[in-house]
Amino acid sequence: MVLLGCGFVGPVVGGWYKVLDRFIPGTTKVDALKKMLLDQGGFAPCFLGCFLPLVGALNGLPAQDNWAKLQRDYPDALITNYYVGCCPMRCCYLELLPVLEGTSALSLPHSIISTLQIGPGTVRQPPQSGHSSFHGIGLPVRT
Repeated sequence: MVLLGCGFVGPVVGGWYKVLDRFIPGTTKVDALKKMLLDQGGFAPCFLGCFLPLVGALNGLPAQDNWAKLQRDYPDALITNYYVGCCPMRCCYLELLPVLEGTSALSLPHSIISTLQIGPGTVRQPPQSGHSSFHGIGLPVRT
């Protein structure tokens, strides 16, 4: 796994993020959303298509078994990747950041904890800084 991480995953993903940062410069929430969509829609399917057979080959699978395993596991791996990759991005960057705008470092832990204490049917008001919050992304928000 160390060889795989240092020899394949690290260089490929690191290079991709450099290309992504050059292609979509900026650090706004819209830029982050664009990067996530391009990453998950374009890069992730290709990367998984390379990663899974490489793991199979390193585990000593013959080519036919490796191909069959890829065909069997690829759809589930891609769907899981979307849950693991997109949901935290959606929750943390698009929902948590509007709450943290203008927050001092001393009150940051309290802001994060109060944001994550979400109960059923609770609604958070838009931040006072004038930015709109992302109520339409399917997450309950807190006042």
